[in-house]
Amino acid sequence: MQNILIIGAASAIAEATARLFAAQGANMFLMARSQERLSGIAGDLKVRGAGSVRTASLDANDIDAHQAALDAAYTSMGRFDVVLVAYGTLGDQKKCEADPDEALRELQTNAMSTVSLLSRLANIMERQGSGTLAVISSVAGDRGRPANYVYGASKAAVTAFCEGLRSRLYRKGVHVLTVKPGMVDSPMTEGMELPAALLAKPEEVARDIVEAIRRKQDVLYTPWYWRFVMMGIIHLPVKVFKRLSL
Repeated sequence: MQNILIIGAASAIAEATARLFAAQGANMFLMARSQERLSGIAGDLKVRGAGSVRTASLDANDIDAHQAALDAAYTSMGRFDVVLVAYGTLGDQKKCEADPDEALRELQTNAMSTVSLLSRLANIMERQGSGTLAVISSVAGDRGRPANYVYGASKAAVTAFCEGLRSRLYRKGVHVLTVKPGMVDSPMTEGMELPAALLAKPEEVARDIVEAIRRKQDVLYTPWYWRFVMMGIIHLPVKVFKRLSL
């Protein structure tokens, strides 16, 4: 029976992934800001077959609280077979352009706090000598686009950090999976004008994540077609790319 820690457990992708692990009878420890939301998710997961579900409130931006929260979860579970880091915000690009402090807040939430958590988790799992650390980044981190380059920059930092972490922890028996979703139908994208054909359901992304963890995949583009979409975008010459409004 697997022990699963999910940070950002109230996000749509995290909740859908937790449901799949619950159906496998996994023991879970959930962290998110809202204890009320966590309690509701925990009840649902127990009904779906989870072996046990523990919860703890954590504001990811409270970096001083990270180590104690992770230590408490580890003591409670005894080991982490899988850790999923699945939180983030999709800020308003125009607000970030107008207000540098807004841009820094986005970078703090999506990059700096994530690096803090991953660094601490890496040390825990390195000592453990096993397990999978799965981190949700984004296709937006593959290239800075004018429509969301602040968000993209934060995710690019996460992607690069995970790449280095993967090489470090590989030698210690720990697997690192970088998850790069495209546009997902979730509260994060609610109200945005997005092409329906490219909008994935959280359940679809969750299935891909669970399978990628099982296969010990290094990088997951989800849904699958985003690998080819981003391949085209990455290889556009700068002289062409800078003229586009992507």
